[in-house]
Amino acid sequence: MNDDPSRSAASLPDDPRPQPPEKPLPQECCESGCPICVYDLYADALEQYRQALAAWEQRHPQAPPA
Repeated sequence: MNDDPSRSAASLPDDPRPQPPEKPLPQECCESGCPICVYDLYADALEQYRQALAAWEQRHPQAPPA
């Protein structure tokens, strides 16, 4: 492990930009009123992605916007 404080978070290869979740296709929802719909799962994953991206952007302020 490299504890060199001169290395910034941006130079670390093991901190990639988070990727957005894949949006469900229309045919993936059965429209029967499931208690947990694929769109609910997508909304949860999208919120987690937004939080992870915001944290990543704080660690990488010089990175171009997503």
